[in-house]
Amino acid sequence: MSVLSEFKTFAMRGNVIDLAVGVVIGAAFGKIVSSLVGDVVMPPLGLLIGGINFSDLGWIMKAAEGDKPAVVLAYGKFIQSIFDFTIVALAIFALVKAINSLKKPPAPPATSEPAPPETPADIQLLAEIRDLLKNASAPKP
Repeated sequence: MSVLSEFKTFAMRGNVIDLAVGVVIGAAFGKIVSSLVGDVVMPPLGLLIGGINFSDLGWIMKAAEGDKPAVVLAYGKFIQSIFDFTIVALAIFALVKAINSLKKPPAPPATSEPAPPETPADIQLLAEIRDLLKNASAPKP
């Protein structure tokens, strides 16, 4: 089997195509979440804490000199990434929870006692034969 035909077989599997679709949708979802966090969540949060923009927070470790830019520890961008991750995680959790609730079979009705197992047919026949023999050999009054 040639490498090209092996690759074609690999690429046409359902799992690989599903993964590719998931990556594309995930990238688009990431843009939506970044916009949600940056444009919707962070402005009111920044207003509540005194107008601070987290993305601008940083510690200047070395000031700019001539053509060399400043060396900045941008911890505000890290805080922003944490908010992004938290919102993505909550959204994915809600999505997975919704999908799982659709997959769950309906719960059986709760009973106080489980039903006794049904007696096998051969045992029922033997019990009937035993009862007939008892009745046939019993003395008649």
